[in-house]
Amino acid sequence: MNYIVLARTLYYVPYLTPIHPGRVLSTFIGLDVVIGALTGNGASYSANTTNSPSQIKMGRDLIRASIILQLGAFVGFIGLEVVLHQRLLKARIMNARLKMIIVLLYASSALILVRNIYRVVSVWEGYDGYLETHEAFFYVFDATLMLVNSVMLNVKYPMNYLPQNNKIYLAPDGITERVGPGWDDKRPFLITLFDPFDIVGLIRGKDNKEKFWEEEEKPEEGKPQTSVEPNKIV
Repeated sequence: MNYIVLARTLYYVPYLTPIHPGRVLSTFIGLDVVIGALTGNGASYSANTTNSPSQIKMGRDLIRASIILQLGAFVGFIGLEVVLHQRLLKARIMNARLKMIIVLLYASSALILVRNIYRVVSVWEGYDGYLETHEAFFYVFDATLMLVNSVMLNVKYPMNYLPQNNKIYLAPDGITERVGPGWDDKRPFLITLFDPFDIVGLIRGKDNKEKFWEEEEKPEEGKPQTSVEPNKIV
């Protein structure tokens, strides 16, 4: 859910995004797939009592690697939230809707981060560790946190604060909403997947980001700009 919310927010303020909005989903979901594969393989090795001690140890190491990778990936995701927040403040377009989205993202991410830290410690201790052998920790640092997160995101549904169409974006004046052509990254898909920030393009001075919002600030003579009514806060 958090990936989708951040991606849609970046579509809404395209001139402030550090990454192609669509790559938020492909990058972090792709990492989740890798993490899931590592976890599954690790669990199959460590749980099979017919395996040799070295194979069981390899399984536990795979699980530990996956949980560390998961924590690192989520910290990177939070980093994107912080970058967006800072840019919103610097651009002075932090309206009530964007403020609510940032608050929800931070709150949800904090809950998930605490849970991920708990899982790292739990996995590192092993199946016979203190956390694993005391079920109360699971209810407090996993089940309860995810329940609170789910309730919060349902009560304050983030998409109520964003346009339904991701081609609608907030103009740099922070007030007007316009209908743009949408975000188009002309690089091959695999390149966008492995280089979502277009680091190569930045180094070469050929950033592929099409700044359509700048073009629409200067409409052709006699051609009116397309704008929409601002979203109402629910």
